[in-house]
Amino acid sequence: MSGSHRSPWRPATRTGTVHAKPRVTVPRRSRMLVDGGSSTRREPGVGSNVPRRMWQLLEPLHAVTYFAPEARAAADAAGMRGFWMGYFATRAAPLGAVGPEVVTAAFHGFPPARVARALPDAWGFAPPEAVLRARLDGAGAALRRLLADAAAPGSPEGAGSPPDAPEEAGRLPDLLEKAGSLAWEAARRADTAGRVLAAANQALPEPADPYLRLWQAATTLREHRGDGHVAVLVACGVSPVEAHLLKIAAAETGADGLRLARKWDEAEWDAALGSLRARGWLDGAGRLTGEGARERDRIERLTDEAAAGPWRALGEKSTAALARLLWPLANAVMESGVFPVPNPVGMPWPPEPADGLTGGPVPP
Repeated sequence: MSGSHRSPWRPATRTGTVHAKPRVTVPRRSRMLVDGGSSTRREPGVGSNVPRRMWQLLEPLHAVTYFAPEARAAADAAGMRGFWMGYFATRAAPLGAVGPEVVTAAFHGFPPARVARALPDAWGFAPPEAVLRARLDGAGAALRRLLADAAAPGSPEGAGSPPDAPEEAGRLPDLLEKAGSLAWEAARRADTAGRVLAAANQALPEPADPYLRLWQAATTLREHRGDGHVAVLVACGVSPVEAHLLKIAAAETGADGLRLARKWDEAEWDAALGSLRARGWLDGAGRLTGEGARERDRIERLTDEAAAGPWRALGEKSTAALARLLWPLANAVMESGVFPVPNPVGMPWPPEPADGLTGGPVPP
């Protein structure tokens, strides 16, 4: 059973190390959304890498469920014992009363013993239905507080949407309604084949409350991206601990904090470090080599391409409109300091206009 832990939420990864370099391909139409295409004029406010930009705008809204005190308080009130029990139970609740084996596999970044401290004990304190209500209560309370001062869409120069992006209507209720409707449509139309966490979230009912509708849509879309990222890691032969070491090597998070939160033993860290050195991805000091940087960028690009489906289904103009609507909401969360930079998710802020990949984030 988990105890209280003040470490912030950390992203998730999974096992499957091989030393060959499998080549993974994706449909050309998905690559067009990432590369921009040579003949397509992008709508303002999105950038050339549509899936990555949309992730950066949605992730702050979703992440309040891990970082905001309202979310922790709601989980505690539902009966969870400590941060990590709340984390595993609230994220896994759409799957039902599953055991630690299923969650270890789906989350892809925690040792089985770490998950087993929280599950299945959590379901004895509160069934999944109650945990689902608690996570909505916590996220909704957090967003109501954090978004109270959200301004009309737009962005400071160089920090998001380009300066020629058209402005949307200015009142927060209108902003939430429009953003929630578009985000829900993207989440509803997402192809969840092979994406278990995304499918479980997509199957949940649409909340009537606009704060909760937006949060649930953001959650479904981020789990869609996360499921795709896990598939890429497995296809590329990157184990959970290796994925953590790549994040550390890219200076996205600190080694000490990640080791403490993940609780892999020293032998597993050492084995993963040796594996990445043997592949030529890390040097003797644990830094990315040229080959390691290229392979890591390839993993990120494949993740972006695998996440393109919802935005292709929503359409370019609607996606650009959603990006403009999301900017002041995401920025309000980031300005509050609730979601820190740098953060355990590895998400930079503000988004880079060029949407470059080198040194970019590794999503959960």
